[in-house]
Amino acid sequence: MNRRHFNKLIAGASVLSGFSFTGFNNTASNYSLSKKIIKPQRLQPGATIGLVTPAGPITEEQLEKTISNIEGLGFKTVFNEKRLLSKIGYLAGRDIVRADEVNTMFNNKQIDGIWAVRGGYGATRILDMLNYKVIRQNPKVFIGYSDITAIHHAIFKKTGLISFHGPVGASDFTDYTKKHVMQVITETTPTLKIDPCRDNEILENNTYHSYIINEGTAEGQLIGGNLTLVASLIGTPYDVSYKNKLVFLEDVGETPYRIDRMITQMISAGKFDNIKGIILGVFLNCETKERNNSLTLKEMLEDRLQRLNIPIIYGMSFGHISNQFTLPLGIKARLNTEDKSITLLESAVVD
Repeated sequence: MNRRHFNKLIAGASVLSGFSFTGFNNTASNYSLSKKIIKPQRLQPGATIGLVTPAGPITEEQLEKTISNIEGLGFKTVFNEKRLLSKIGYLAGRDIVRADEVNTMFNNKQIDGIWAVRGGYGATRILDMLNYKVIRQNPKVFIGYSDITAIHHAIFKKTGLISFHGPVGASDFTDYTKKHVMQVITETTPTLKIDPCRDNEILENNTYHSYIINEGTAEGQLIGGNLTLVASLIGTPYDVSYKNKLVFLEDVGETPYRIDRMITQMISAGKFDNIKGIILGVFLNCETKERNNSLTLKEMLEDRLQRLNIPIIYGMSFGHISNQFTLPLGIKARLNTEDKSITLLESAVVD
């Protein structure tokens, strides 16, 4: 760490001192909450962002990149270096410590928003340790994707708080990514049209190329995230209703038959019954080299999903890719397959 960041870490540690293991209790996950949607306050220039690692471990380089990314957006960063850089195998430290860091950031009045540094694995292990009463009483912008999907769903189910499927702190903050995340978390525009990323269409790798599975227009509340995590939550207290929802899904590094299995599980569990439409991101590295013994990704998706007879599109610019737009879970939106756009029909944040 260079000296500038070292001084920032000391300042961050002092801000967070006195909040250790705030509000954690064994009954937090059973807290009974209303179904009312809660929108966090928009982030303004100079807002203080608390960094968390609720899942997999990070390197110092990833932390440095996160600081540069978020401060480059005009925000300040606060974090506990010891906790962020903790590592126990494939986890960023002990479950109770990772959960407490999230609870602490929500409880700390000096923190305006919370940003996950990376995904990885481990978020599902802490869902019953999060203090949903504290989260509901202290609504804040919370951002991340991949394994962070589990926390998004749990927070939405238990509190009704809108959270944001967007880049993790260590993502590549391209101009496209920065533009779209800032529009969603800092502006209260009543409608926002998200156009496809044209750069994806000219890439040689056709995994990035969009295509329509079923034509049409659909409107509904946005729900979804990483397919692996969404499927893993079925049958748990953190599984959300998909009825009348506009479902968005993405994944990475899974072969077509594995994606088939997860989609089939969702179909069998009735998760796609009475939904409005499906928005698929870029499923990076999800093809197989064994072409003679496998369907292609496109063939599999069409085979499993076309029969649903609802608007479905593949290749929208979110997922484990550089150019990402940000989707607020719980906000009403419209999918239009004709121009391959998504329009947010309400603001995700309030003044």
